[in-house]
Amino acid sequence: MSDRYPLPVENEHPDVPAPPAAPAPPARPPLAQPLTGAEIEALKERIVEALFKCFDPEIPVNIYELGLIYEIVIAPTGGVEIKMTLTSPGCPVAGTLPGDVQRRVLAVEPVTAAKVDVVWDPPWTPARMSEAAKLQLGIDDY
Repeated sequence: MSDRYPLPVENEHPDVPAPPAAPAPPARPPLAQPLTGAEIEALKERIVEALFKCFDPEIPVNIYELGLIYEIVIAPTGGVEIKMTLTSPGCPVAGTLPGDVQRRVLAVEPVTAAKVDVVWDPPWTPARMSEAAKLQLGIDDY
């Protein structure tokens, strides 16, 4: 499992070099014992808590409540795969938000590796938001 999955970003100014990508977080050593089902469930809760601290800077709601996280899969080895989306393909944080998610997930013990895949199917709509997010944003017609 690779630790870094950058999104392609079109360089609007080809004569100006793109800024360097943020370094990938260091990998952790493998777990001594595989995680049990109960440990995986507890770890998933801690990962969700970490994602509650991750925000799209244009929307004052965390990405989990916003409905951008589609799937969290945790292997007994401590490896985590996340499928997420963005509010739109042209989202200004497309180049940084997945990396932020990856760093936050890797910071949760005992995660050993994290892979973040950005997917576009199904497309995100406001209907994917939690009731709390809709209430916070004053949206009630979805």
